Amino acid sequence: MRASGVVLVVLIFGHLFVNLVAPEGGVHALNFAFVAGKFATPFWQWWDVLMLWLAFIHGANGMRTLVNDYVQNATVRTVLVAALWIAAAVMIVLGTLVVFTFDPCLGVTSDSTLWEMCQAAA
Repeated sequence: MRASGVVLVVLIFGHLFVNLVAPEGGVHALNFAFVAGKFATPFWQWWDVLMLWLAFIHGANGMRTLVNDYVQNATVRTVLVAALWIAAAVMIVLGTLVVFTFDPCLGVTSDSTLWEMCQAAA
C-alpha cells in the first residue's frame, strides 16, 4: 500500500501537470484531440494504464481492509471482498482495453469535425 501510494502520487501529479498545466492554454487546451494525441503514444498509454491498475488495486485493497475491520459476519465479509476484487478486475480489464484499443476515427462520419483528420490518416 505504501509503495503503490507513493507511485500513485507521482503518476497522478504528473498526469495533472501534463494535462492541465503544461499545454499552452492550460485546461482550455484539453479536448478530444488532446486526449487522442496522448493515447497515440505508447509512453502515455502505459502511464495511464499503470495509474489505472495501481489506483484500482490500491483502492480495492483499502476497501478490503475496511470490510475486514467492520464486517462481523464471515460469509458477508467473504462475499463483499470477492465482489470488491471482481469489480476491480473487471474495471482494470475494461480500462486497459479502452486505452490500448482507442481509435479516434472509429464511427466518424463525413459531417464530423474529425472527418478530415481521419481521412488524412487513412
